Amino acid sequence: MPPFLDALRDTKPACYWLDRPDRPEPNAALSGDVSADLAIVGGGFTGLWAALRAVEASPGRRVVLLEATSIGDGASGRNGGFASPSISHGLVNALHHFPNEVTQLEEIGMATFRGLVDDAKRHSIDARIEETGILGVARAEHEVDPLKIYEQVLHGFGQKATFLDREAVQAELHSPALLAGIWHQHGGVLDPARLVWGLLHTVQRLGVEVYEQTPVNGLRATPSAIELSCPGGRVRADKVVLGTNAFRSPLPHVRRRTIPIWDYVVVTEPLSRSQIESIGWANRQGVGEVSNRFHYSRLTADDRILWGGYDAIYHFGNRVKKRFEQRPESFRDLARRFFETFPQLEGLRFTHCWGGPIASTTRFCMDVGSTHEGRVAWAGGYTGSGVVASRFGARAALDLIDGRDEVYLSLEIVNERAFPWPPEPIRSVAVAATQAALARADRTGTRGPWLQLLDRLKLGFAS
Repeated sequence: MPPFLDALRDTKPACYWLDRPDRPEPNAALSGDVSADLAIVGGGFTGLWAALRAVEASPGRRVVLLEATSIGDGASGRNGGFASPSISHGLVNALHHFPNEVTQLEEIGMATFRGLVDDAKRHSIDARIEETGILGVARAEHEVDPLKIYEQVLHGFGQKATFLDREAVQAELHSPALLAGIWHQHGGVLDPARLVWGLLHTVQRLGVEVYEQTPVNGLRATPSAIELSCPGGRVRADKVVLGTNAFRSPLPHVRRRTIPIWDYVVVTEPLSRSQIESIGWANRQGVGEVSNRFHYSRLTADDRILWGGYDAIYHFGNRVKKRFEQRPESFRDLARRFFETFPQLEGLRFTHCWGGPIASTTRFCMDVGSTHEGRVAWAGGYTGSGVVASRFGARAALDLIDGRDEVYLSLEIVNERAFPWPPEPIRSVAVAATQAALARADRTGTRGPWLQLLDRLKLGFAS
């Protein structure tokens, strides 16, 4: 048996972050009819940030939050815990899709990250935040020179970033696979489940009513309220925020804005002191490869290595099924590439493996908007960078329905809708063609005709 397969032998099919004895006891499901000033659908980051902002801005406001399964059971509790200070999925994507707003978007991203850190401190949320920055690494020769250019672009927008040649990147992270890197010295990593649970505790302490195992089956407007129908009852609310992200929205036109892309992760057992010394990583940055199909990795608080990414699996018809959380072929490929990256860690074992859906838009960043004469708003589609961006998405959705006169609401990222995904079967064909083109681009270092066409249409994956 190859060593990488043996490392998976006793792996638990569960999310490491959520597999803890201190996980909060679940809240009861909705039973009967309730009324609220504000109803929030979705118990992930978007819904929880919206709930927190709503009750802090208007103490006494009756807020009801509905979660279809368990709080944080979607992408919010399953992600890698990267806190990237961007609301546009990075500077390159902002330059591609919102060239006239880049400065504002970068400023908002930085302020949103700082607000997250401040909120965690203010509410005593132990999210294990480490402001270590993010290290982008190159594994192919054609990826090295673009990093030098990217360093200068970042400097042009006042960002702290350092290009690392082979010797310098090896000093940060000992791996024979790495040729160069760029250390973006903003943002960092955190424990996403602890952030979710801390936000849950905070909003409940402030009076938000939370119902779990309460899917919303329908939404309809009446002259006096927005009605949400659930298996155990109804919620009548003056206003509604939808934070369903990769999961089925009660609004059909919102469902056309995102597709669920499945991402997979493995986590190792805790490293020994000698194993940690063998890989360096003294600055504990979050690490992401700069290729189109990439791995991401980081150290956890107890010195495990989380290793995920590369595969991006789409299921026909936007299907989201519990069984998709486990994909043995993805875990085998992750394990193989892990030991190619860190051969000195042979013998290390993986303890957890899981997957989850990421909501992706055609512009590779969030979609936010309102409907029903401003009584219903939504935010989602963070495309794998939602830990920080969801805080802004929640704020924007809430400010839209509350009619706040905020300057940022005039930005394109809020006012312009993401181009909808085409219907099936065109959608599946387009996704497959794009994935194949991205893989070729990684091999050759050039974006072929298909990706160039998408770029011209502003539908390309530019980051």
